[in-house]
Amino acid sequence: MATCDVCGNEYVKSFEIHIENSVHTFDSLECAIQRVAPTCGNCGCRVVGHGVEVGGAFYCCAHCARIVEPRVAARVADHA
Repeated sequence: MATCDVCGNEYVKSFEIHIENSVHTFDSLECAIQRVAPTCGNCGCRVVGHGVEVGGAFYCCAHCARIVEPRVAARVADHA
């Protein structure tokens, strides 16, 4: 049994995510997303799935990328 890094819950089915040289322990995907998913540089939501990266910043969609980076992101499009 391990303790979740985010909520502190001790859970028998916890899991670890290894990122570079660090190890994070979680009891749910919700907690994992809160800790490791990037935040959209425009609207602040967590980027889960395909996002858009422009100039080192992450965005949840092409629309948000264009709002913050209109020149660079003019050619950015969401892909289904």
